[in-house]
Amino acid sequence: MSSIESGVLSHQESAGITEINNGLRKSNKQLVASRFGEIILGGQDGLVNVAGIILGLAAATDEVRIIIAGGLAATFAESISMAAVAYTSKLADKDFYEAEIARETEEVRQLPENKRRQISDIFDHWGFTGELLEDVVEHITTDEEHWVEIMMAHDHQLQPVPKKGLMSGAVLVGFSAIVGSLIPLWPFFFFPINTAIVLGLTSTALVLYAVGVIKARLTVGSPSKSGIQMLVIGMAAALVGYGIGMLFRP
Repeated sequence: MSSIESGVLSHQESAGITEINNGLRKSNKQLVASRFGEIILGGQDGLVNVAGIILGLAAATDEVRIIIAGGLAATFAESISMAAVAYTSKLADKDFYEAEIARETEEVRQLPENKRRQISDIFDHWGFTGELLEDVVEHITTDEEHWVEIMMAHDHQLQPVPKKGLMSGAVLVGFSAIVGSLIPLWPFFFFPINTAIVLGLTSTALVLYAVGVIKARLTVGSPSKSGIQMLVIGMAAALVGYGIGMLFRP
């Protein structure tokens, strides 16, 4: 009777099964991480780029109308550009995965023994031994689709890119870019230029720091360090725009 049939597993084998279960649970975490990454990508890019542009305009002119027009133009151009980049980059990832899975499928058909050994090595590394290892390898290699999926995930470290999420991800990036872009721009609708510059920089700094803290809390690292890093990088880029605008001050 095999280890699978008897239900008796060694400590290493149990650890191996735990590893598999952990791998299955990663999919939901990866989805959350992907969505959060899209928000950061769009929001930070829109915030920093538009902050640099409107601060540059504010340094170069006293016309609030020009600053707002330039800021809004940058906001919507940036959001469309970021959404398009997010979509095409994910589409490229999807095409690459499909090309790799086609190549892996062909190798499984042409070099089955070599690929069986690779599956055996994967599960041996997870602590499967003896008859249980043989049973697992036999079970997996009887299903070509599952066989290839495991090779893609654990040999090539590649995950499938669902087509249905491409557009929603791109929209999320674009919307985040709009929200981020409006953060440094909003004071110019209500306050004089000098006051708006201070409020715009302050709003930008606070949001950048908060985003860095949230990112660290949801992932790893020191929240304060992550917040400061995000703040320094974003503010440096924004101040470059302000400095360039000063060069064109009448």
